[in-house]
Amino acid sequence: MFAIMKRVLVAGLVLLGGLSTAGATEMATPDEAKAMSMKAMAAINQMGPTHAFAQFSKADGGFLVKDLYVFCMDKKGVMLSHAKKPQLVGKNLLNFNKYGDLLFQDMIKTAATKGHGWVDYRWPYPGSDEVKSKTSYIISHPSGFFCGVGAYK
Repeated sequence: MFAIMKRVLVAGLVLLGGLSTAGATEMATPDEAKAMSMKAMAAINQMGPTHAFAQFSKADGGFLVKDLYVFCMDKKGVMLSHAKKPQLVGKNLLNFNKYGDLLFQDMIKTAATKGHGWVDYRWPYPGSDEVKSKTSYIISHPSGFFCGVGAYK
């Protein structure tokens, strides 16, 4: 009888543990963000921007992994593609500074001067109002835009 009760208790704890993490988003690392940024640029080079931008937003497109997503912007600050917030496409975000950083100006500068690299900024943590440190790996495309993928530090 004791063995049966013990098995039921263990099974219940396992079930509760699974339920408590079922809704949690798994957070990616900066290395994973860099790898996805490089994968995104390879897709653009292979498929062309229009087709690649569409692929970035598809649930089964291979570019929405953990909390990662791809965004692309021209060097004037206009969002060209945003996998999570398509309503931003076409908007100029050059002077966006809601969280204490001119992050898009910093991204444009990195893309223009180095061609690729990390840009650090502050951004709201998913599921909360808390603003945390985030970093995006930016890669410039020869036709005048860049793409990036970010991860929390």
